[in-house]
Amino acid sequence: MNRRTPPSAASPTSPAESTSFESAIKRLTEIVHTLERGDLPLEESLRLFEEGVKLSRASQERLDAAEKRVEQLLAVDEQGRPRTEPFATSAGELDEEEDDDDAGPPF
Repeated sequence: MNRRTPPSAASPTSPAESTSFESAIKRLTEIVHTLERGDLPLEESLRLFEEGVKLSRASQERLDAAEKRVEQLLAVDEQGRPRTEPFATSAGELDEEEDDDDAGPPF
């Protein structure tokens, strides 16, 4: 009973690794196609399903973060003027920039 595992199922990319959004979506698509064929043993199907859920969640988090950045970039105040407020790409950056604002203009 020698079953061959499809190439897409044999070399999974761990969602914990730093992969691009595009790579995660590509891998997720491969997983969906593999699972839709329905020719894998139950345990392998469950493993691929779990990997797919992790990739889906990580991709959704990246989309949410990108949407937030776009909203900040396109925000306007009550007079319709663009808002210019810094946004943090990591937890500590925003605090440092706010401290700089208290010091006055740089000139």
